[in-house]
Amino acid sequence: MSGILDHVMLRVEDLEESLEWYQTHLDYEEKGRWEADTFTNVYLGPENLHEEGAMLELTYNHDDRTYEMGDAWGHIAVRVPEDELESSYQQLMDEGVDDYRDPESCNGRYAFVKDPDGHEIEIVKRDYGEKWSLDHTMMRVEDADESIGFWTRKFEYDQTKRWESDTFANYFLKPEDASEEAMTVELTYNYDGRTYDMGDAWGHVCVRADDLGEYWETLMEREAEDYRDPESCDNRYGFTKTPDGHEIEILEPSDD
Repeated sequence: MSGILDHVMLRVEDLEESLEWYQTHLDYEEKGRWEADTFTNVYLGPENLHEEGAMLELTYNHDDRTYEMGDAWGHIAVRVPEDELESSYQQLMDEGVDDYRDPESCNGRYAFVKDPDGHEIEIVKRDYGEKWSLDHTMMRVEDADESIGFWTRKFEYDQTKRWESDTFANYFLKPEDASEEAMTVELTYNYDGRTYDMGDAWGHVCVRADDLGEYWETLMEREAEDYRDPESCDNRYGFTKTPDGHEIEILEPSDD
């Protein structure tokens, strides 16, 4: 199905350490790997990944570079059953994961941990989806109206949920016909007019296209940014950007 999120990419400084962390603590398995001369991409997810479920892509550059986290990207979120938030968090603590934000400090609604590179991972309660499967990826935006309009006009996403507090608002979006198991985009808008630093530890989100050329042409007609067109990427994928500069890969999945 065109439009659903295929994966979210994070850059890591020690690939083996990161693989061990996700495979040990979140029970992820390797779904695919691409080895290039200068970098390696590894795709991970739960064993029983839903057909519309999203994967985690870890990118390791072979030149031993380090990364700046920035604050324009917020976190990824993984699911646990409604009655397993506390026990799941305690399991991670027993396994040696750092205690970052426990359920009690979050009023029993969610919790947070960090991976070895400092990427934040929210643990959310859901009554659907495989345990530890990706629920959403959060990015901070400087203009909520512009960002919501971008996702609804360019990608035909629907707003599925919103939460407004005294100081910020969260908006969740995904394609209208996407399943519950499909990953959503969470846009976080802080009311104080702050700006954000993109950093380079976070990479991109990826949107699936049934036909890459046709999907890209539609995006260009809707005035999306022509950041890296498919032709410049050997017609394997393309990239556009949100108004805040978050990168979005457009990918036509292969059967390989």
